[in-house]
Amino acid sequence: MTNSRGPSGGDPSEWGRPARPAGPPNRGAPPRRQPPAPPSESPTRHIRQPGRAPDPVIRDAPRPQQPGPPNRPPQQPVPPPNQPGPPQNRPPQQPGLPPNPRPHQPGPPPPHEHTTTTRIATPPLPDTPATTKRGFFANRTAILLILAIIVLLVLVGSIGAELYTRHLASSKVAQAVQCEVQDSASVSFAATPPVLWQYLTGDYPDISVQTAGNQVRSAKGMKVNLDIRDIKLNKTGNSQGTIGSLNGTITWSGDGIKQSIQDAIPGLGKFVTGDVTTNPGDGTVSLKGTFDSATVKPQIVNNGLSLQVISLSALGSAMSTASVQKDLDDLTSKATQNYPLGIHADSVKVTSTGVQATFSTSNATIPAGGSQDPCFANL
Repeated sequence: MTNSRGPSGGDPSEWGRPARPAGPPNRGAPPRRQPPAPPSESPTRHIRQPGRAPDPVIRDAPRPQQPGPPNRPPQQPVPPPNQPGPPQNRPPQQPGLPPNPRPHQPGPPPPHEHTTTTRIATPPLPDTPATTKRGFFANRTAILLILAIIVLLVLVGSIGAELYTRHLASSKVAQAVQCEVQDSASVSFAATPPVLWQYLTGDYPDISVQTAGNQVRSAKGMKVNLDIRDIKLNKTGNSQGTIGSLNGTITWSGDGIKQSIQDAIPGLGKFVTGDVTTNPGDGTVSLKGTFDSATVKPQIVNNGLSLQVISLSALGSAMSTASVQKDLDDLTSKATQNYPLGIHADSVKVTSTGVQATFSTSNATIPAGGSQDPCFANL
């Protein structure tokens, strides 16, 4: 018996198959069909639109096999990778391995665990030119604001110091004048330089003093206005400084003359129970009572103001003026004489409202506190 052999050589799987008819010359084997790619493992979601019927499920249908060249047997379809092939084409099973192992399918992601988040501090980024420019203007604004606050504080402090110094200096001068004339007084300083500067340098160019007009010592209704210039404070053993010049005016009203005579001279008071009339033409003052009358004339006596009795009558008869003159001199000397700083009366005149006298002094030395005049102790 003779055994039939398959074709010599070639693939053993081709044994027993009928021989393929020869195709056209120089024509290679047709390309094999590649198996379709496996579907994606993530599920596909169909978003349903409102008002639209759901699309029918379309399944992939196998494509019909394209006809090959004539006289060519049909090719068997290539099985999918996961389906077993024909028994004769299956490779031998290796011992120890499970049959047809499936590829590893990824499982669901592990559940989210709450873990502590650690923040990592990142270093600051370098300033860009815009940031640097903005920071420069911000710093400049802050510096200008600080300078403005400093200037404002200096101005407020200077104004406060100026007001305090002005009040302190005014109070000391007013107390000295009030001590001398026994009446309240108001004091004002030159506008320039500031009083603080005057106080620090001890040089006061101009000081004005005005009393209230109630009285000057025992003379009622007398008022004093003073203009003091070039005051230089320089304390020494016997002096507190010097005064360049002092000019003052004393005004004595007619009602003040009447009240002063009634209080100081009881014997003459009966002559001034009526009106007081001033006569600027002849420089006299007439004092009238119910049945009596007196006429006096203001004069400068012993560097002070004095009222000289011109005539005195009672019930129409002349009377001696010696005793009355002595009482008037005591009144006027206490009011207008013995002023400090060498102040003396320069002139006197009768006005329509009373008597006016001028006083002055120059290059005067301010006495040391309490040594010559207690009123200057606080200067």
